[in-house]
Amino acid sequence: MNTINFANQIISPSKVVCIGRNYVDHIHELGNEVPDDMVVFNKPNSAISSELNAFHQEQLHYEGELCFLVEDGKFVAVGFGLDLTKRELQSKLKAKGLPWERAKAFNGAAVLSDFVAIENIDESLSLELCINGEVIQAGGVELMMYKPDQILQELSSFIDLVDGDIVMTGTPKGVGMICQGDIFEGKILLNEKVLISKTWQAI
Repeated sequence: MNTINFANQIISPSKVVCIGRNYVDHIHELGNEVPDDMVVFNKPNSAISSELNAFHQEQLHYEGELCFLVEDGKFVAVGFGLDLTKRELQSKLKAKGLPWERAKAFNGAAVLSDFVAIENIDESLSLELCINGEVIQAGGVELMMYKPDQILQELSSFIDLVDGDIVMTGTPKGVGMICQGDIFEGKILLNEKVLISKTWQAI
């Protein structure tokens, strides 16, 4: 089982639940329609990784996300995540009206930082992704169509979230291709104070 770190504990999430199309600017940059309902898809435990790959059968794309750890039915910790996507394959599958787990749920498709405890999730909670020293993505709760409490309520209406599960909450604009050797630095901020940061080099 693949694991994440939280408060000096090693945790094996049973699944990663992902929210798609949760930032309007990102929807527009990919030419998608604004959905009527919350878009949800899953990544299995085998998708979790601490390594950032630039290639897996095709060139991969990154999406930086605010991620939450579930405990006792609540979001108790936050971390930075990269939702990796086979964009070419995803486009082909979507065009045929087929599910796109093959483009989102492959091995290594959920690259996660450590997690830190958080008590109050408000609109000052945000992420920042720098690639090779340049800020490429920035956004957070303030820009979300579905806020964390809404996400938790909606998910809980049809799926059991068990202790250790991770919820990825969507990505702001600025997604793009990963190039081998790129240096990625993801940060989670609350009231502009860095809660956690993580650096990866794409391999």
